[in-house]
Amino acid sequence: RMDQALLLVRNELPAPGLNLTARSGSCHQCLYQFLAFVPPSNESLRKPGTASVMVDTQHPLTLLLNSSVGDRDLCKIQYHFGEFGNYSLVVKTISTSNHTVSCDLIINEGPINSYLPILFAFLVYMGILALLIAGRLLMKIDPVRNWVYKKLNPRATDRMINSELGSPNTTDSINCDPAPLSWSLGSRQRLRSLDTFRGLSLVIMVFVNYGGGKYWFFKHESWNDICQLRFPPALFSRFVFIMGASIALALGSMLRWGSSKWKMFRKIIWRSVVLILLGIIVVNPNYCLGPLSWDNLRIPGVLQRLGFTYLVVAALELLFTRADSGTWEGRFPALQDILPYWPQWIFILVLETIWLCLTFLLPVPDCPRGYLGPGGIGDFGKYPNCTGGAAGYIDRLLLGENHMYQHPSSGVTYQSTMPYDPEGILGTINSIVLAFLGLQAGKITLFYKDQPKQIMSRFIIWGIVMGVISAILTKCSKEEGFIPINKNLWSISYVTTMSCFAFILLLLIYYLVDVKKWWSGAPFLYPGMNSILVYIGHQVFANYFPFKWKMQDSQSHAEHLIQNLTATTLWVIISYVLYRRRIFWKI
Repeated sequence: RMDQALLLVRNELPAPGLNLTARSGSCHQCLYQFLAFVPPSNESLRKPGTASVMVDTQHPLTLLLNSSVGDRDLCKIQYHFGEFGNYSLVVKTISTSNHTVSCDLIINEGPINSYLPILFAFLVYMGILALLIAGRLLMKIDPVRNWVYKKLNPRATDRMINSELGSPNTTDSINCDPAPLSWSLGSRQRLRSLDTFRGLSLVIMVFVNYGGGKYWFFKHESWNDICQLRFPPALFSRFVFIMGASIALALGSMLRWGSSKWKMFRKIIWRSVVLILLGIIVVNPNYCLGPLSWDNLRIPGVLQRLGFTYLVVAALELLFTRADSGTWEGRFPALQDILPYWPQWIFILVLETIWLCLTFLLPVPDCPRGYLGPGGIGDFGKYPNCTGGAAGYIDRLLLGENHMYQHPSSGVTYQSTMPYDPEGILGTINSIVLAFLGLQAGKITLFYKDQPKQIMSRFIIWGIVMGVISAILTKCSKEEGFIPINKNLWSISYVTTMSCFAFILLLLIYYLVDVKKWWSGAPFLYPGMNSILVYIGHQVFANYFPFKWKMQDSQSHAEHLIQNLTATTLWVIISYVLYRRRIFWKI
């Protein structure tokens, strides 16, 4: 199967036989897991004892061979097996006088290069990009452009050139851009980098949710992760971050247009409720168990967390924002995006204090106080039922085990059996904190509009500050820091790390799209402007053709990759068609 190799153990030692155990390199402080009993050799027939096992190829393994009687360790081998490889482990006696044993690992059949489909897909998409760039350059040639004008409707052509091919005169095209939310930096200019940022995160999220070609590095980390540079942990967090930035721009725009705060608050309530209900009713993963019923209804979820986070952050911003928030006459003009909102910062600090107190001080039955581990076989099997510590305990206490996610990412590597929901109650606090940091990015673009150098310098400063805080909290270590980076827990170090990356990525996109206008944001701009439709649509139609079909070889990365890339590309095309037809699904 994918991510597996065949290991044949040949035991040339006499009785009593051997026990083969293994521990994954991704499993921190885990117990060795039994793989197979290898019978002793038959001396009369001169036939070694053999046993065949499937071993994992996603991470390096530590193999331990010991005697089945007396538990004496004979040899320990660390090796990273290759996918679909065929290996032999030969155990034999070198010296009978001192009972020296050798364990030799032999490659019978080499593994395949499972990464070639990724390289091929990359080259295909780069070729498409090259063709699009060539088309853009051709459109700058007068005869070609005039021919296009004759063949197409002049107004539609002009809009296409302006909005997608980056005409120098972008004022009218930006004005004509249909937008679900009218976020503007000035009276005539739309900030396209936010839609591009959101669309980029969404497109990768769709690809990963569809399977990511079944590659292990597109899956969620089992528990802690030092850098979070892998795709899955970063995607949802970027979505939360950019939602916060959008709140600042959307509310500011609505206030400038004269909307009342009470009317805006009712709209915030409505949107939050709709998002929560969509998450519970429409995209609930428990549908795979049959018709939805209260007995097995999962209450937390991605849209539920987005809805509640949006409610808190948008209400907090609405309470303290003003229509003239673009000016500040205080003593410290360099901090005009922070000081006027000191009550908001106090509220966020209080929330974070609550998270810290509950996480590290709440007594959890049969678990050490402040436990942040995965349970199961982690921590040498001392706390098998303590998955998530206080976060898991609060969810089980308030929601009930049947209303939580039943298959957490820690279940495979750490063999934890307790339900744990990565979108649980306690982690929502830090989701609010991350959205608030995104709100800060939005305020920066508001307070320093028409000053791109000020905006970019502040993005850099915020990125550095968040990175330094993460380094302190984690001690630049995966497991040994004060608070490890953990997406399942949504630890505060995870929030600071993700916001650091988000500020830097937003800086890059803002520079390319809105400052230099070297990039229009396509194709990510289109799904970014229809994000709710694309997210819900890709969940609802995940098992329907043409997004999924029966494969010839379900153990082929290439077939999975083709199917997942096709489905993701189709959603980009759908969002582009909707964009051209000015169709946007707003809540």
